Amino acid sequence: MTIPLYNSNLYQAIRQLLLLLSILCLFAAAGCRDRHSFEDTMLTDTSSFFYFNPALYPDNLSELPIGVFDSGTGGLAVLDDIVNYQCIETNEPVFGNEYFIYLADMANMPYGSYAMENNVGLLQEHIMKNVQFLTGNKYYDAAGSSRYLEDKRQVKAVVIACNTATAYGKDKIEDFLAKTVPDIILVGVIDAATTAAINSFYEDESGTIAVLATDGTVRSEAYVHSLMDKNTELGRTGDISIFQQAGVGIAEAIDDSRDFIDRTALVVRENYRGPSEQEEGDMFINPAVFNRYMFDLDNGALLFEGNIEHPFNIQINSIENYVAFHLVSLMEKIKDAGNVPPLKTIILGCTHYPYVDDVISDVLGLLRNYSEDGEYIYRQYMADEISLINPGVKVARQLYELMQKKNITGNNNPAESEFYIAVPNILNRNVQLREDGAFTYEYKYGRQPGEIQEYVKRIPFNREAIPDDILLRLNQQIPRIYELMTIFNHDNPKTVYLPEGSRISAQ
Repeated sequence: MTIPLYNSNLYQAIRQLLLLLSILCLFAAAGCRDRHSFEDTMLTDTSSFFYFNPALYPDNLSELPIGVFDSGTGGLAVLDDIVNYQCIETNEPVFGNEYFIYLADMANMPYGSYAMENNVGLLQEHIMKNVQFLTGNKYYDAAGSSRYLEDKRQVKAVVIACNTATAYGKDKIEDFLAKTVPDIILVGVIDAATTAAINSFYEDESGTIAVLATDGTVRSEAYVHSLMDKNTELGRTGDISIFQQAGVGIAEAIDDSRDFIDRTALVVRENYRGPSEQEEGDMFINPAVFNRYMFDLDNGALLFEGNIEHPFNIQINSIENYVAFHLVSLMEKIKDAGNVPPLKTIILGCTHYPYVDDVISDVLGLLRNYSEDGEYIYRQYMADEISLINPGVKVARQLYELMQKKNITGNNNPAESEFYIAVPNILNRNVQLREDGAFTYEYKYGRQPGEIQEYVKRIPFNREAIPDDILLRLNQQIPRIYELMTIFNHDNPKTVYLPEGSRISAQ
């Protein structure tokens, strides 16, 4: 039998297969191009929204604002510490002639969950996009706008007002700025806080330091390493023990994240992602010590099935109960550790936590006096006075010293400060949203880094983007910052388009 050397059907099939392979290779190559690092996109892709040209950066840094970013509104507490930071000699605000650009990356928060979902690379991309925003000049006037504006001022300093972003992104930001605009100041919250914590001890004093932080910050162990380094650097000889507690749900509840709190709920609900008796580690509500949590049971603050003697499907649904759960969990760790010195210092390792420092202090007082069968359960593990370290004040001091050293203090008007928030980009067909307009949990944490696109738009603060209860809290707790927000919404040309009802006003 003779086998033909040419078979037209076979030839066509092979040709189509080769064509298909070529197409797949092109897509693969395009995918590789799309997945190169965000920093490469910033510096090389002139067609990208995120392109950054350091050669065009303003020369006179002293005239520029100070940039501050966080995953949400918690960083406004750091900004408040900066704005109100006073000179020791004169008691005058040292930043009285500075103005600020603030960014809240609310669409992508909470940052602490990216490590829990094994997607730190995406978190780092978000962090670098925040830096690109602060050092760039682009923004949108509204979520539905298709064209961006280019009249935002660039910044002379970047303050990472987020512990998780500091832990996972500070080194990357340092490397990027060193290659592009090395004169820009960079300050993070962790080193400032650990220095203060170690300095709260005498040279040979023993005690325990607790870090209350997000899950991501705890997993990074950035505070543990920094505390150990500072302890050695400052020559302390006492026995210092370190415990960490991932405060999952505290920051989220403060920023009204529906995955963790629903103030209207009175029965257990779907899509709850906070601590429960089915979870593990720092998310485990331990039925064996249920009474020690001293949960508030009124007005839906704690949701559960069954009865209070035998609750199940437990869901925390108030800020106060989140704080109580995590402080009891922390004290249980210290108690179970055995022979460790008493807790003396707690680092508020998330910028949201200073908003609830009074709640933290109240719960610590309750735990100190909590007894069972006439025996105090936690008192021997607690110092007579427990100090709460707020990193914001330490950041303000470090920022001031660096600005003095570089001689870039300004003669500017704080009333020109601007406030921006990241919201989902509803014009991007790839985004997946819940009914309330926020990213679905799966989409928020399931995206892959390197797919460079505009997931969010950064727009001016307004009442439609920030819940009223958050605005009320900001007005009560940081009135000077709230005042600057209202000025931005009423007097700044960038918000002239806002309807009167959408402007943030004095309440």
